Amino acid sequence: MKLKIAIQKSGRLHDESLKLLKDCGISIDNGRDQLKASAKNFPLEIYYLRNGDIPQYLKDGVVDCAIIGENLLIEKGEDIRILEKLGFSKCRVSLAVSKIFEYDTIMDLAGKRIATSYPVTTAKYLKEKGIEAELHIINGSVEIAPNIGLADAICDIVSSGSTLFKNNLKEVEVIMKSEAVLAASPKLPDSLSEVLRNFRFRIQSVLKGRDYRYVLLNAPNDKLQEIIRILPGMKSPTVLPLAEEGWSSIHSVVKQDAFWEVIDNLKMAGAEGILVCPIEKMVL
Repeated sequence: MKLKIAIQKSGRLHDESLKLLKDCGISIDNGRDQLKASAKNFPLEIYYLRNGDIPQYLKDGVVDCAIIGENLLIEKGEDIRILEKLGFSKCRVSLAVSKIFEYDTIMDLAGKRIATSYPVTTAKYLKEKGIEAELHIINGSVEIAPNIGLADAICDIVSSGSTLFKNNLKEVEVIMKSEAVLAASPKLPDSLSEVLRNFRFRIQSVLKGRDYRYVLLNAPNDKLQEIIRILPGMKSPTVLPLAEEGWSSIHSVVKQDAFWEVIDNLKMAGAEGILVCPIEKMVL
């Protein structure tokens, strides 16, 4: 049996999803404008679907898993299980108002009209804050609503904020932060659990590799212990003697978010010839 996975047919998630599959070593036999494709070297079928339809396909068991925005799951499929957070297509669901709107607190939206493509998320947030407002459900181009007098505020996804800026809007409340996730259907058959486990293992290895950098450096032997204390490593760094007496080569990995701080400390401790390489995959 093949694991059926849904990805966005087009849009911001599409390209990154395909890149992830490629980095997992999965080769897709994909013709132009196909709605379904098969992997050549892994028991996987890819369904290219409209983003907004994917939660329902997961609920109904039409697909076994999906790469989808966390925000859309919360809006349309809160009972669907998230297996992995994938670290790309990061955005936030936010409330925004016109730049001339005098906004101090969330209470300023009481009794106002709010246009949104996320009515469930918006209503839940307003209820938590004790705010009653009138929701207008719009599919697409939500940001134009205040400019044409349809609404006083909007609730929509925000990435860079450039779309808000172009429409003379300002972000005033962040309801939630979101990123792409791997989600599973509640009707996933037991017979596919092993395939899904192998698929998740590949994804986890790729994601760990993206989070780290491989570091090689040379150091005088009298500085080894100090440098080893700086390097986090997986368990401990690898130390190899160089041809030049009194010097060693040290190999380790550094987490991306601490990278520059570690490199600066290594240089101060006497490390030389520091070489940094990307890691394609990391298997723990």
